[in-house]
Amino acid sequence: MVESVSEMRKLHIGIIDIVSKGPTRALYARVMNPNLASIMPQVIAVWCREQGHDVTFLCYTGFEDLIGELPSNIDLIFIGAFTEAAHTAYALSNLFRSRGAVTALGGPHARCYPEDALRYFDYVLGFTDRETLRGVLSDCSPHRPAGMRVAAAQQPKTLPGVRQRWPFIEPTLRKAPLLKMVPTLGSLGCPYTCAFCIDAAVPYQTMDFDGVQEDLSFLLTKFRRPRVGWHDPNFGVRFNEFLDVIERAAPPGRIDFIAESSLSLLSEPHLKRLKRCGFKALLPGIESWFDLGNKSKTGAQLGMDKVRQVADHVNLILGYIPYVQANFVLGLDTDEGPEPFELTKRFLDLAPGAFPGYSLLTAFGRAAQLNLDYQRAHRVLPFPFHFLNNNQAMNVRPRNYSWRGFYDRVIDLTAYSFSVKANARRFRATAGLTARAMNVVRAVSTEGFGRLNYYKDIRRRLDKDPQFRPYFEQETAELPRFYIDLVRKDLGPLFQWLPEGALYHNPNAYWQSQGCGDVGSMRPSPNRVTLEK
Repeated sequence: MVESVSEMRKLHIGIIDIVSKGPTRALYARVMNPNLASIMPQVIAVWCREQGHDVTFLCYTGFEDLIGELPSNIDLIFIGAFTEAAHTAYALSNLFRSRGAVTALGGPHARCYPEDALRYFDYVLGFTDRETLRGVLSDCSPHRPAGMRVAAAQQPKTLPGVRQRWPFIEPTLRKAPLLKMVPTLGSLGCPYTCAFCIDAAVPYQTMDFDGVQEDLSFLLTKFRRPRVGWHDPNFGVRFNEFLDVIERAAPPGRIDFIAESSLSLLSEPHLKRLKRCGFKALLPGIESWFDLGNKSKTGAQLGMDKVRQVADHVNLILGYIPYVQANFVLGLDTDEGPEPFELTKRFLDLAPGAFPGYSLLTAFGRAAQLNLDYQRAHRVLPFPFHFLNNNQAMNVRPRNYSWRGFYDRVIDLTAYSFSVKANARRFRATAGLTARAMNVVRAVSTEGFGRLNYYKDIRRRLDKDPQFRPYFEQETAELPRFYIDLVRKDLGPLFQWLPEGALYHNPNAYWQSQGCGDVGSMRPSPNRVTLEK
């Protein structure tokens, strides 16, 4: 029986939005991390306050005293995390449980790996609406040793807007020294069916247009020229309606916008309107030269024909929008031999102003139906969650490459993409001081030179570290010491709170949940699970 508001006891609630998976002092993180805040932790904070509870909210950007900034008398703590921050979340749950708190996990990791998260949290949240949250607040009791999985049937139809979330947005923006970007949302789900994407299976829906207009109008009372980051999985599906809302809310150029969209939506008439409305950066997904032609509006064209068409399109975009990041997935099953990598180099030659965003193919648990195929084929490696950020580890054994051959090609492409020559060409082909500066900083930091050095280290260890090849070839699940040491370093003081065995998970849990037997998941024996704290 759900309690009434008057009957529900008042709770001291903590909410942590994990942006950084550990302490950092990097300049790029200082500038950008506060702008990477998620929306749902802010939504949960609004709903909890509406229920009459005390709320302490923290967006963890890597510069805060994560343990010291939250009060010790928390009754219930909500943690929002992507999979790469799962171990930070697990350690925090262990810490707050030791203080008597009940803990709940939400966000992408909770949706992708609920079976694992239930080992460390009292509640693991899927889609969450007001009623789902209300049930958790009403119960607010420990569920151990296995937590309770809670989810609504679908995404919420409405969410609190920027005005309601402002008490939680503003403190986070104060941490941003230069660029301050407000997160907002115009739609949920995606009409495209990319097999590797978590949003492909979520029905597309728009948020209330009047609410979106109110969000933008409100921001004009807070900033002379606001910057807005659209968190839509694919912005502009109902293009004219969205742009009508923007034009009603603000005079042309009063708000700067950044959005992720598909090339199929970015026709020249649309680009003209986007420029007039103040869009400064677009992040289209190209993904593959041999698949997903509907998303890039290239139809059946493949290979070099697709490269030329996409490069022409990206150059057209750059004529209207100062900053373009072109996103690629490396290691897809359609890729074979040197051609996919060489085609990407040719694209960079033909569209030098585009910043390339590379992701290594990663199967995030339940994120996509395709992951069942990978697990059925014994191709998913149990890399610790800490490294599943699309670049530190590829947890799907490549179909058409050896590991050494794959990393050789990734290193070659990364070196080509961020060479002095490529960076200079990108600088010259980019308009505007801010866009040029952003490209330079990204190229010389962790996204460019940093990743190149990391990939070279992995490749060297595949030859020389005796623990690497057997792990990558799935001959053993004993985690190389290299990865344990990196987790210890990245988590800092929180490492001592990482629960026993948390570095290991069952990579085939999704497949096994479908009623299948053990398909070859390997866990180390208990003595190998023990960590040196």
